[in-house]
Amino acid sequence: MTLEADVSDLWDRYQEGLTTADATDADAAVIDEFLAALEAGEVRAAEKTGDDVASWEANEWVKRGILLNFGLRETEPREYGGVTYHDVLPLRDTADLGERGTRNTPDGTAIRRGAYLGSDCIMMSPSFVNMGAYVGDGTLVDSCDTVGSCAQLGENVKLGANTLIGGVLEPVEDAPVVIEDGVSLGAGCRVTSGFRVGEHSVVGENTLLTPRIPVYDLVEEEVVYGHLPAERRAFTRMVESSVGDHELFDGGAYKPAVVATHVEEETLEATQREDALRE
Repeated sequence: MTLEADVSDLWDRYQEGLTTADATDADAAVIDEFLAALEAGEVRAAEKTGDDVASWEANEWVKRGILLNFGLRETEPREYGGVTYHDVLPLRDTADLGERGTRNTPDGTAIRRGAYLGSDCIMMSPSFVNMGAYVGDGTLVDSCDTVGSCAQLGENVKLGANTLIGGVLEPVEDAPVVIEDGVSLGAGCRVTSGFRVGEHSVVGENTLLTPRIPVYDLVEEEVVYGHLPAERRAFTRMVESSVGDHELFDGGAYKPAVVATHVEEETLEATQREDALRE
């Protein structure tokens, strides 16, 4: 049987009532093999099915495999940095990172089991990458950044300091947050609830990207939800709210929106990665 078939069979048994106490050594071997496949980048929680950023779809069986690692494992006391913590999984073994030129700085850099980091990545402390996340080659995860469960980051992505990439684990049919190749997110950005950012886009500091906030795409002159098209410069603006005429509001009410324009050459040059960091 393939790994997908093994995970699917185990999921069916779990749905029928299989518990941690009932799980066999063979069952444990399946979820261990699954974690190893995630960490090797052999399986991913989502994949792009077309040319557009909106075409990303969840791999349901992969998300089920991640959930099985919570459902069929016991919480245990574990040690890290001389501190005892309690979790179903240990942190990821990072011995393979140095072989690929990837760096994770000390004192607060945490990579959970089941996370993939590509070659030539940099993880600054403190930062956290959760289970099922995929971090592509050459990507920078800066200080105080969080990469949520199943989030998909492409190659040469730059996450500014204090940036949150949200995770989408349940429901299994929902695609997670996706940040495509060459994207630069300014400090303090928040990308949540399965929002997808198209390749080579530049997002200004403190921008919130979520499916509930409209994106006013001035390039195509349309309003879109749930994604930012490729090669856009995006930033937050306040627009008039539908409750603006309410008697409780003096002077009107406003809500956040995202404005997307062409990426200018000067903007791209300003967001180029520092090659000296990788020598």
